[in-house]
This record gives sequence, C-alpha cells and structure tokens, in this order.
Amino acid sequence: MRPRTGRNGWVHGRRGEAIAAAHLRSRGWTVLARNYRAGSMEIDLVVRRGRVVAFVEVKTRTTSSGGTPLEPIGRSKRRTVVSAARRWIHEHGRAGTTYRFDAVGVRIIGEEVEIQHIPDAWRPG
Repeated sequence: MRPRTGRNGWVHGRRGEAIAAAHLRSRGWTVLARNYRAGSMEIDLVVRRGRVVAFVEVKTRTTSSGGTPLEPIGRSKRRTVVSAARRWIHEHGRAGTTYRFDAVGVRIIGEEVEIQHIPDAWRPG
C-alpha cells in the first residue's frame, strides 16, 4: 500500500471512499466491508448486489488538474487488490457468486463532487 501524501491526502481519501460507498448504496449495492485488510494489502470497498460481489478501488482527487482520478490505478495496485480479494473470497466466498473488480473515481472541488464508476474495470491475470 502506497502512503497517501500527508494527513490531508488521507482525509480526502477517506472522504472519497465514503462518497463512493454512498453512491454505490444508492444504486442498490450493499457494503460488505470498508478498508478490508489482508496483511499489508487493502481493498477500499467490498460490495454486493444480488449474486455479484465487487472489489472496489476508490481514487480521490481534489483538483481539476492531473487527469482523471482513475489514472493512478496501475498494474501493481491491481495485483495487490486481486491478492487481497483472493483472501476475502477464501474467508467469505459463497458458491454461485460472481466476483469482479470495479473502480470508482471521486473528484471533489469545493462543494462539487463528480463520481465515475467503472464496473469490471480490470480482470486478474
């Protein structure tokens, strides 16, 4: 897990995760876990709707510069989330469940919030 840039980055990241969780709940998802940890690995959100469980990586930006919030989800981060998801499935998985990896980008500029949800954003391997 890469450290956030100082306390403000941590606070903005947690706020973005809360916004993403509320957004997903408003679309019928149930939040099963926030900040699920498997050793040093973390999944921001684990959510379920019907027979689908999504492991969600949330990225938050507080400026309009620097591209979209989702650009920083690189190969290494995806591998980390996949490894943590395997652990979650081992501990909590159920037969008949479909698993996927989603990404949610949250941009907070003043009082304005933009949310971008990409279902099935990547596949393991």
